[in-house]
Amino acid sequence: MNIFAANKEKGKTFRPRRNHREGTKRYQLHKFAQATLGTGNLHEAVTLPAGEDPNEWLAVNTVDFFNEINLLYGVVAEFCTESTCPVMCAGSKYEYMWADGCKVKKPIAVSAPKYVDYLMTWVQEQLDNEELFPTQIGVPFPDNFPDAVRNIFRRLFRIYAHIYYSHFEKMSELGAEPHLNTCFKHYMYFVYEFNLIPRKEELAPLQELIDKLMEGDKEKYTAGASGTDR
Repeated sequence: MNIFAANKEKGKTFRPRRNHREGTKRYQLHKFAQATLGTGNLHEAVTLPAGEDPNEWLAVNTVDFFNEINLLYGVVAEFCTESTCPVMCAGSKYEYMWADGCKVKKPIAVSAPKYVDYLMTWVQEQLDNEELFPTQIGVPFPDNFPDAVRNIFRRLFRIYAHIYYSHFEKMSELGAEPHLNTCFKHYMYFVYEFNLIPRKEELAPLQELIDKLMEGDKEKYTAGASGTDR
């Protein structure tokens, strides 16, 4: 068993895992998504199920991708420290500065572990916000929900970028490389399906890898062309 599978068994994540409440519509969609993903058809796994609310599908998958990235970063968290990663970056060309528009309005330079901590806390606060991610039956999603989801996915991409640039060797050494690639490919299929990262420059740090992973679907998924700007 590789370290990723071991971590999953032990529930070792960077932050507490967020679960869907059993018996809810969102839980049913989550189970459907997991079952479809198990078939290996990533296009089918990300496609909105017939007759379902697009916002519910976005909400379910936002939580699931948050949990997935949380678990992946948990594999290398002990190696991503203030001394090894003093800057949150994806190589020398791409540095990410932190700002949440509320507590930190002016972008600040922080270490990678601090950035990831700030980011995951920021995402979790939004997932727990009933006004933004309503869980009660009949409560509508706010008008700004699609924009909020895009912002979450845009920022979560940066964790993938940092893992690939700074910790890929360690992931390979620990036997987690295949799962990392599968998770990222699934993530990018969803991003392209719903046009969640419209600006191509945001994807630039990993564009070569994206093109390679999605080689068989270049025509369908090209810079979000298939997604709808929800």
